[in-house]
Amino acid sequence: MRLRHIFVAAVALCHLTAAVAEPPRLTINIVVGSMRASDLERYAANFTEGGFRRLMREGANYRNAAYDYQLTTTPVSLATITTGAQPSVHGIIGESWYDYADNSLINLIDDNKEQSLRFSTGSGNHSPRRLIAPTLGDALLAANDRSKAVTIAVDPLAAIIMAGKSGEAYWAETVQTHWTTSSYYMRNLPQWIEQYNSHGTNQFYELSRWTTLYDYDKYVNSEVSVIEGVTNTSAKRVKLVEDTDLKLASSRIGRMRYTPAGNKMILEFATSMITVGKLGTDSDADILNIYLDPARYIAEAYGPESVEYEDMLYRLDKELEEFLTFVTAQFESPSQLLVTLTSDHGTSPSYNPSGRRAAERFNHRQMEVIVNAFLGARYGSDNYITGYRNNAIYLDHNLLYRKNIELDTIQEQIAAFVLQFRGVSHALSARALRNTSFAEGNGRSMQQSFYPARSGDVMITLMPGWIAERDDCRSLSGSAYNYDRRVPMIIFGGNVKAANVDREVDITDLAPTTAYMLGIDAPAAASGHILDEARH
Repeated sequence: MRLRHIFVAAVALCHLTAAVAEPPRLTINIVVGSMRASDLERYAANFTEGGFRRLMREGANYRNAAYDYQLTTTPVSLATITTGAQPSVHGIIGESWYDYADNSLINLIDDNKEQSLRFSTGSGNHSPRRLIAPTLGDALLAANDRSKAVTIAVDPLAAIIMAGKSGEAYWAETVQTHWTTSSYYMRNLPQWIEQYNSHGTNQFYELSRWTTLYDYDKYVNSEVSVIEGVTNTSAKRVKLVEDTDLKLASSRIGRMRYTPAGNKMILEFATSMITVGKLGTDSDADILNIYLDPARYIAEAYGPESVEYEDMLYRLDKELEEFLTFVTAQFESPSQLLVTLTSDHGTSPSYNPSGRRAAERFNHRQMEVIVNAFLGARYGSDNYITGYRNNAIYLDHNLLYRKNIELDTIQEQIAAFVLQFRGVSHALSARALRNTSFAEGNGRSMQQSFYPARSGDVMITLMPGWIAERDDCRSLSGSAYNYDRRVPMIIFGGNVKAANVDREVDITDLAPTTAYMLGIDAPAAASGHILDEARH
C-alpha cells in the first residue's frame, strides 16, 4: 500500500513538473522606432511570410496596444517598455529637463565621471545614474547573476534607457559607426567587438544608392524625397520643409541613421552578439534588447506617408525574416526562444486633415517671448521663463522667490493665458497635476506624464496634427492622439499560443508579462498586468 502511495505521488510530481514550463533561454525584445499599429496591416501585402507576417501569424498579436500618457517620445516610451511603469513613476520625461535649483539644463545620460572606451571617439561620457526605476534587464540580473542582459541601439540614449543600470549597453559612435559603450558598464570592449570594429564591418551595410526594393507600382505611399529613380506622382504634393534639410547627412552615422542600412547594421551586430557573445546557450536566461533607431529618423525626416518610410519597412521585414530564421535555428524547442516586438510610439501625419498642406507647426519660442511679456506687464520686466522642454514651460523659481511671487498663482495664470495660442488644446499647471486626480481625458494623459521633480511648471497639449516647429523634420511624436499612442505589440515563442487579441492592452503590461515568462519578479516599479496569453 505504501509503495502505491509513493507511485501515485511520483506520477503527480511528474505531471506538476510537466505543467511548469521552463523559462526561455533567450528573450529578444525588438523595438521599431515610430511604427504605428496600423502599419502592420497597411503594408501587409508586400511583407514576406517570414518577417512581420510570421510574428503576427505565430505569435500573440495585440492589435489594440497603446500608451496611456501624453509624452509619447522615444526616451519616455523606451523607459515605459522596459520598466513596465508609467512616466509619472519611472521619472523619464524626456532627454533633458531644467534644474529648478540653478536653472541648468540636465541631460539624462550625460555623466562626466565616466570615460570613453576605445573606438568611442569621445561618445562615452554617459551613464544610467539618473534612471530611477529598474528595468527588465536589472530584474533578471538581480535574480540570477549568471544571466546576461545586452542592449543595442544606434544612439546611446536609447541603449542606456533600455539597458538600465546592469548588464551591457552598446551604441554606434558618430565617426565610423564603431560599436562602443561607457566605462560605467565595462573597462574595455570585449575583444571580439574590437575586432568587429577594426574590420570596419558596419561599412559593408552602407547603401551606395537608395532605390526602391520593389517595383514602385506596388507601393502604397506616393511622397518621394531622396529615393532614386522614382517620380512623385501625388496630386496633393506640397513643400513641407526645405529640400536641403531632407538630404542625407554627409557623415557615416547620418547615412546609417537616415537610411535602411542602419537597421541592417543593428541586426547583423545582434546576430554576432548571439553567436560570439553566446547568448541563450545555457539554462541561465539571457535578454537581448534591440532598438531600431533608423526607423524613427526616417519617419521624422520624410514622414509616414513617404516612400522612404514604406521602403524602409519592406527592407526591415526581409531582414527580420533572416534574423528570425537564424535565431529560431539556434534552439531545439520553440519554447526556448521568446521574441517581443513593439514600438516606442507612432508619429504625426505630415499633412493637415485636408491633405492639401503641411501639418500645423507650433512655435514655442514665440510663445515664450509673448508669455514672458505677459508676465512682465504684471510683475515687472524680467526673464521669468527658463525654457520650454517636454511640452512644458519651466519658470525661474529663484527669481519668483526673490520677487515674492506666489508660484501656484503664476502657474495658473500662464495655464489660462497660453490657451489663447493657436494650436494649444489644453494647459495644466504643475499645481493642478500634483493635487488633482484626473480619471480620464487630457488631464489623465498629462498627469501620467508628470514627474514633479523634473516636469515643467505648465504642461501643454497641442491640437491633433500639430507638432513643434522644426526645420529638419516632417513628422514628430509626443502626443496622446491615436497616431502616436497606438503601436504594434507581439509576443512570439516561449509557449505563447498564436492569437489575434482585440482587447485594449497597455504597453506597461509587456515587462511584467515577460518577467513572468522568465520566472522572475517583475521590475520593482512595474504597474502592468501579466497578459492571459502568457499564462501556462
